Amino acid sequence: MLTKIHKKGDQTILALCDSDLIGKKFEENQVILDLESEFYQGEEQDNDMIADMMRNVDIVNMVGEKSIALAQKEGLLGKDEIKEVQGIPHAQIILMD
Repeated sequence: MLTKIHKKGDQTILALCDSDLIGKKFEENQVILDLESEFYQGEEQDNDMIADMMRNVDIVNMVGEKSIALAQKEGLLGKDEIKEVQGIPHAQIILMD
């Protein structure tokens, strides 16, 4: 999976995307997942590093089955929070201290 950290004001956002989805674009019912943009294009990381990153940011934006599964395994994401565009799962988690 690829990770990229973004800073916006006081907030830290983790963009997380399954590697095989980078460079693709999915559209359904006026919702667009644009994985061609720079937002998700980051560095390959292992699951342990990603899990640690997830716990130390304010917001996690994630796309792909592997990314979603890791967030669920870490107890950060419930099934009702997952959306799909053309069968591709995505979610956003806002972590509160």
